[in-house]
Amino acid sequence: MDTLSYKTVSGNKETANKKWLLVDAEGQTVGRLASKVAKLARGKHKANFTPHADCGDNVIVINAAKVSFSGTKLENKEYVRYTGYPGGQRSLTAQELLQRNPARVIEKAIKGMLPKNTLGRQLYTNIKVYAGTEHNHDAQKPEVINLDTFK
Repeated sequence: MDTLSYKTVSGNKETANKKWLLVDAEGQTVGRLASKVAKLARGKHKANFTPHADCGDNVIVINAAKVSFSGTKLENKEYVRYTGYPGGQRSLTAQELLQRNPARVIEKAIKGMLPKNTLGRQLYTNIKVYAGTEHNHDAQKPEVINLDTFK
């Protein structure tokens, strides 16, 4: 008698059923927004989640310039990079980076929450961040997601 009444289905790129999702970042805290968007891009909200496959959705984030930081992170948080030359360490505060390139703040937060391997680099290409309300993905008919009700 066969006691196994079900088969474990392992998802892959072809069976992913990817959708386009639109997320409004206005008034959201950066870290909480990034963790929810990373979960959407990874596909952890789906029943057929597979850790080694790209089964997440394509996510469009708008209004990146209107995000908020909790506490004193806006003045104290630093983004450090290195040019490759001696004495070439450069740093920007969150406030400076938000003024220069608001989308970059969200992108860096989301990228830090994705896996640090080839899968993470592939998932990062599924995320599009825009500083304002305009985006050029209307042809994909993105579905609007409310992050306040999303777990």
